[in-house]
Amino acid sequence: MLESLKEAGKSISRELGRAWENLSEGWRELLSRSGEALTHFARNKDKSVAEEGGQLPVLPHWSLLAGEVEEADKEIVVRVEVPGIEKQDWQITVDGSMLYIRGEKRFERISHDSTYHIMERAYGVFQRSIPLPHNVDTEKAVANYKNGVLIVRLPKLGESKSKTIHLS
Repeated sequence: MLESLKEAGKSISRELGRAWENLSEGWRELLSRSGEALTHFARNKDKSVAEEGGQLPVLPHWSLLAGEVEEADKEIVVRVEVPGIEKQDWQITVDGSMLYIRGEKRFERISHDSTYHIMERAYGVFQRSIPLPHNVDTEKAVANYKNGVLIVRLPKLGESKSKTIHLS
């Protein structure tokens, strides 16, 4: 009986070790692929509660804003998935080789007589910084927002020439 319990304990220990490995691997994958997409949403609690006329459910403060940066011959195209934002709530800025996307996703409660059982979407003000792989012409940049995807098109500036500088 004691030997049987020891074997069961070893088996459980092995299975827990495997489960922990899989969980750790999943978190490493998530962080390596999406670490930059993890975005903080800041809220003014007093304003939100006043706007909604009462108690709010507990809202997440973090969310993933999945995106991609594509470089073509003449432009860089940045796409970021951010559903549920109004056109007037965007601010898009290029400063040097960084693109800054700032917005506000507002919480709108459909019914005040309901209870939320799952709340995974984050609301509030957020900012995402995206490094650009090339210098861009900010005067010709354009952005549009359709089907929950922000698309920023940034024409490339001419190739910067490298120069070797010799010591005198």
